[in-house]
Amino acid sequence: MANKNLVLLISCSQEYIRHTGDDEKKYGAEVNRLFESVSDVYIPLLNMFASLERDTIPFRIALVMPPVFCTLLADPVVQKQYISWLDRKIDLGKKELLRCNGNGRLSSAVKFCLEKAQEDKIDFTTVYGQNLIKKFVEYEKKGYIEFLATCGTNIFLPHYADMEEVLNAQIETGLHAHRTFFGETPNGFWLPELGYAPGIEKVLHSYGVNYTVLDARGLLFSETEPEKGIFAPARCDNSVAVFARDNETDDEVFGPKGYASNTVYCDVNRDIGFELPLEKLGSYIEKGSARYASGYRYWKKQPDGTHEDDAHCADPATAENIYDAEAAMRQCSSDASSFVKEKIEKLMEAERLLPDSDSVSLICTFSAEDIIQNWVEGISWMEQIFRNSVNQPVSFALFSDLLNDRYKMQRVKPYYSANNGTGYGENLLSSKNSWMMRYVRRASSRMIDLADRFPDDTGLKARLLNLGARELLMAQSDGWAKMIENGISPEYAAERFRKSILSFTAVFDSLGSNTVSTEWLTNLEAEHPLFPWINYRIFSRKR
Repeated sequence: MANKNLVLLISCSQEYIRHTGDDEKKYGAEVNRLFESVSDVYIPLLNMFASLERDTIPFRIALVMPPVFCTLLADPVVQKQYISWLDRKIDLGKKELLRCNGNGRLSSAVKFCLEKAQEDKIDFTTVYGQNLIKKFVEYEKKGYIEFLATCGTNIFLPHYADMEEVLNAQIETGLHAHRTFFGETPNGFWLPELGYAPGIEKVLHSYGVNYTVLDARGLLFSETEPEKGIFAPARCDNSVAVFARDNETDDEVFGPKGYASNTVYCDVNRDIGFELPLEKLGSYIEKGSARYASGYRYWKKQPDGTHEDDAHCADPATAENIYDAEAAMRQCSSDASSFVKEKIEKLMEAERLLPDSDSVSLICTFSAEDIIQNWVEGISWMEQIFRNSVNQPVSFALFSDLLNDRYKMQRVKPYYSANNGTGYGENLLSSKNSWMMRYVRRASSRMIDLADRFPDDTGLKARLLNLGARELLMAQSDGWAKMIENGISPEYAAERFRKSILSFTAVFDSLGSNTVSTEWLTNLEAEHPLFPWINYRIFSRKR
């Protein structure tokens, strides 16, 4: 009988959005995205780990925490802003309790949201000492977590497949950041957007990476047909192992009829931050800034085909529309049980079709952004997956557990693939954002040239070159283009991209004219304290 393994992985993408002073209020909606991920995914994850460990429930999980996200988490200024954000959220909840006084079920929903904000503050400040990364590392050392490194920013690598220096710079930056935050060299590497093009595995191998994860199409459409499909890792010619994720998991969880669509769960899209008059939101949303989510959501999801402006949906006093947290938690357990059952059945069928295999595995990947945008209860559901798997014929594994002998794996030549569009990332460029590519590729070519022209410079000139490299890495992030495409603060995303490109251009022009404004340089270094250890030579041509 083959061993049946499930590998669960949560990935995150985060743009470098950091503002201070008046800009913190002006860009509250953009800053809010980071704080939501901390409150809705990462603090709940740590609480889940503590609960499972306390109850001696076996669990293992892989995490991708990218350099930009870790940089913001570790920033004392951002930590202070998060606590202030929680304070405003708690103050808003107390006002909401007064406003909804007299409506029993609605008051209960308000109280649930308020208590969540209060608990988040206690957890962040007292339980975890404002250092979430340290706590994650503790669980990693206990063997519960496996970290995968990723690129310096959320770049779609196939867009630069012809520019090896860019691939080197992004991968080297990500690996150095990983060692900085987690204190060790990783075995695995997560390709942003799962973007793969032939040849990327050679760059990974040159930096000592042992494995990566691909969209299922990347392995299934290999030049050599994979004998075990997605149920076992294969290896490239240079022995970098490749795992294929189970693509069906996305639809099963977040699809139109997925678990997250159940009408007992909280409607993420109905938030008082968008629905109440501004004067009733107190100081949570500053006057003149864009509206954004508050976390106070009192309504259940509606069935498909029901619109938010329907009378029975819009009325918060209608008892059957009000969110019941206890009922949602019961449904989490039921849905987790169904998920585990389906995956076991799939693994058993794989075992039947692959009788000579010692083990069969499924890789289930989840995006933190999908959880935030679609499923408030997502982490609770994941906890129930572990709890409902006790005494089941399946084990939770880490990628490294499945790499006992890479040289016995089948050799393959993976195909172009991504986790966007129809599997090739073709939707990442459109008429809305394709204008960005010509600027960032030109800047990339210039940076490669600068690294070769100034190989040994120090002092002010080296600072200028390092600034140019940092701004270019930020501009290469596909997150700005996705924000524009999806209509999420598109003006802000376009302006941030332009600012990085203009800053890089100023660096290029200054080096050409041999002049530099030290005040401008110092101010921009302070504004974006990202990758303080960066060395512009990462963009040098390898000889």
